Amino acid sequence: MIDIIIICIIGVLCGAVTGVIPGIHVNTVGAFVFSSSVFLLTFLSPEILCAFLISMSISHALMEFIPSMFLGVPDEGTVLSILPGHYLLLQGRGKEAIRLVALGGFGAIVVTILLLPLFILILPPLYGFMKPYIWILLVAVVVYMIIGLNRDLSSMMWSTVLFLISGVMGWVMLNTTISSNVSLLCMFSGLFGVSTLLFSMSQNSVVPTQNRFHNLRVDSNVLRGIFAGGIAGTILGFLPGMGPAQGSIIAQELSGSGDVENNREGFLVAMSGVNVSDALFSLVAIYLIGNPRSGIAVYVDKLLQSFGFNQLMFFVFVSLMAVSLSLFLCLKLGDIVSESIEKINYRKLSWFVIIFMSFLVVLFTVMEHTNLFYIILVYVTAIALGLLPHYVEVNKSNLMGVLILPAIIIYAGLV
Repeated sequence: MIDIIIICIIGVLCGAVTGVIPGIHVNTVGAFVFSSSVFLLTFLSPEILCAFLISMSISHALMEFIPSMFLGVPDEGTVLSILPGHYLLLQGRGKEAIRLVALGGFGAIVVTILLLPLFILILPPLYGFMKPYIWILLVAVVVYMIIGLNRDLSSMMWSTVLFLISGVMGWVMLNTTISSNVSLLCMFSGLFGVSTLLFSMSQNSVVPTQNRFHNLRVDSNVLRGIFAGGIAGTILGFLPGMGPAQGSIIAQELSGSGDVENNREGFLVAMSGVNVSDALFSLVAIYLIGNPRSGIAVYVDKLLQSFGFNQLMFFVFVSLMAVSLSLFLCLKLGDIVSESIEKINYRKLSWFVIIFMSFLVVLFTVMEHTNLFYIILVYVTAIALGLLPHYVEVNKSNLMGVLILPAIIIYAGLV
């Protein structure tokens, strides 16, 4: 037992590092560990090595919200959290935002585990039936999102245009020979990170003194967000073609936070829940349908000779331990950042983050031997497109068409 606890602690700490440092993805570390498994398995059991990977994955899923909210550095699973997270920060409620994220991730894992017996009974039969109709589900979610998040015909038209244009960008970029890591970093940094910071600076935003005492209230919106995150994370980890973009939109509607401006707390909780519960359920999918749903799950599947009920229960226990440790670490790191950021010149910090994100785009482009001029052109276009929702006053989540539209095209069999 002591070896499991130690390896979980190490995994959580590694996940914290990959989560708070922009540009480092948990799958990159996972690939390194897997490639070194021949050596590592000489003194570690496959189960212990898998426990490390799972702990790191769950910790990363929770910790990556810290740079997303405080610095505006997005990842695929946290891009939508920038909006309410950034708002709460500018309201002096940074500590409350961190607690909402931590509560959402922890609560969604618990919900997923409690509902696991039900999922085991009903999901495998549904898998084969629903697979051909995923594109219809995605279209329905998009239509509902565009109608539900807008107040008039003009807003609906702008939302549709932004969804389609970002979708075309995503389709073009993801169908080139350019590495998906470079493509996603370029598009997400421009659409959600740099554009948000630039608009914030144009409004002369400053980080106010953060409230030393958080005002977290666990009301019906928060509880609904926890359940929505757990359910959406399950859908995300189960159905092919569903990524954090689609899961975030589903959780947004399930949590009743379609109107983000009036329910930022529930929205943040749901976003965190999606990310963390997906980290667990992508492993559960190995047991249910024999198909891993994430990079870490693929490595776990390859390390184990068999994945039965006993292994499933072991990893559920590891996940619960990892998310509990990550909860405390997230609160501590979040409080440190919250207390430090108000002492820093926000404008200078924003420019530093913009330059750093742009440097990462260039660095990864050069490392992947990709056409730098083309990537910069896409990057600038993404920034311009990311600024539009602010000025036409529509929800920025419409830009998630960058991933949703390509998924619809592929699963509808249009190509």
